[in-house]
Amino acid sequence: MALTLLLNLPPIREPLLQIGQVFIKLCYHRIIIMQAIDFLFSIAVLVMSVVLHEISHGYVANALGDKTAKQAGRLTLNPLAHLDPFGSVILPVFLFLSARLFGGGIIFGWAKPVPYNPHNLKNQKFGPALVAAAGPLSNFFIALLFSLFIRFAVPANLFPTEIFSIIGFIISINLILMLFNLIPIPPLDGSKILLAFFPDKWRQKTLLFERFGLIIVLVFLFSFFPVILKIASGLFLFLTGF
Repeated sequence: MALTLLLNLPPIREPLLQIGQVFIKLCYHRIIIMQAIDFLFSIAVLVMSVVLHEISHGYVANALGDKTAKQAGRLTLNPLAHLDPFGSVILPVFLFLSARLFGGGIIFGWAKPVPYNPHNLKNQKFGPALVAAAGPLSNFFIALLFSLFIRFAVPANLFPTEIFSIIGFIISINLILMLFNLIPIPPLDGSKILLAFFPDKWRQKTLLFERFGLIIVLVFLFSFFPVILKIASGLFLFLTGF
């Protein structure tokens, strides 16, 4: 009788297998959702950091006598006014997907440069350098502000670990942007800062160099990005203490 009852029982493997499959699917979808959130957050931090970088150029140019950015409506925090279709959307998405597929890589982008006319600046010698320096300095001050938050909030255990991870990412992005833009290769800000200390005739020579500058910058970036990361890590440790 007992044997007959056991034989009549439905097999338990199939329900357990179905439950397991449902669980795996839920976990998979959860991972996909978390990756999507991680991607959107990463892009949002990158875009806003670049937007603040570009706005800083415009505000300093405006303060030094050039109203071009203001008249073009570019002195706004609205990211839509600064987005570059390729540099702000297509390229970061492509690099993010490549990093996921191949287990690592560089994710970067840019916004539309804020227009300004250097001939309108009150200080013709150092004005362009001051406008150029405003961008990297804005990224440094963002990193510094959030670093102070970490330095004083972490020892007091005021916030959960996830908050500090988010803030750490914001600091890292801005330090990398600062270092990248300080590379003295046209058309990056570092080249314009450096030119202020050279004779005026050098400025005309760099205009020709800028035609191929972006290609050189990309080659430099892919070749020496680990060096930039190492310097950024050292600055992160110095600023935050962690």
